[in-house]
Amino acid sequence: MSDLFTNMKDQVKAGYPTIVFPEGTDERVLAAANRLAEDGILKPIVIGGENAIQDKASSLSLTLHSDLTIMDPATYSEMDALVESFVERRKGKATAEQAQEILLNVNYFGTMLVHTGKADGLVSGAAHSTGDTVRPALQIIKTKEGVKKTSGAFVMVKGDEKYVFADCAINISPDSNDLAEIGVSSAETAKMFGMDPKVAMLSFSTKGSAKSPETEKVEEATRLAKEMAPDLVIDGEFQFDAAFVPEVAQKKAPESPLKGQANVFVFPSLEAGNIGYKMVQRLGGYEAVGPVLQGLNKPVNDLSRGCSEEDVYKLALITAMQSL
Repeated sequence: MSDLFTNMKDQVKAGYPTIVFPEGTDERVLAAANRLAEDGILKPIVIGGENAIQDKASSLSLTLHSDLTIMDPATYSEMDALVESFVERRKGKATAEQAQEILLNVNYFGTMLVHTGKADGLVSGAAHSTGDTVRPALQIIKTKEGVKKTSGAFVMVKGDEKYVFADCAINISPDSNDLAEIGVSSAETAKMFGMDPKVAMLSFSTKGSAKSPETEKVEEATRLAKEMAPDLVIDGEFQFDAAFVPEVAQKKAPESPLKGQANVFVFPSLEAGNIGYKMVQRLGGYEAVGPVLQGLNKPVNDLSRGCSEEDVYKLALITAMQSL
């Protein structure tokens, strides 16, 4: 795990991106942002009142680094331009007066900093719900061309082993097109972590061993994903053992290019993905890094409200990597 983030730090330092943290008065967020500045890895912007953030830093015995910038939406000198940009982006869904009010919300303000190029990515969620973090991103940053929905992946790490699990965070009941997008996006996430992606579309059936609308959904998703990314090694539908164990793969799917060596796993539903990653985390002793939000034009990532300072630090690194 340390090697993974050491390599990531070196790459991020070279690009030195700017990452915005809307929850500047949260002690975990402020401490992590300051560490990132001290380590020379990225340039943090923390959002909140200047006095409130300085008071929080004093209470934590932190000396804020000179490369850490504090921005307060209430006193931001370029707010008029930000309001104009927001109104244009929302295409008639908000007046200038409404935009003034909306942009006092730290997540909307931070997301607009990313949209307008003042920052390269955003990390929030320590004190806000997933919806509070993701909604502004979907309204302002929006998904990449050809991607209809964002999705949430976890990178499961233990020693030198790395696997990507998706969607474990966002889409409750993805259809075939959603699953295909998740497969292709998850392969890109795997590449970001130095992996050569081999994607398995999971089900309770392997290559027609059972037939139902659920298995046919995954079969169709596999076909669509192959059309979207012809060079990607991806196959399905697969039971987990047929995707992961070479001996089982040889018996159940001998013609598959996966050959029991899948390292990216796309689950057929959110309940399956969420249960799956937590079981591997708790029973298998893997660290779950994420969720990493996939499919957005610019990186926005969501913390758990139970996160630690170290979680903030690591997710900021991942966000910075996505921005490069």
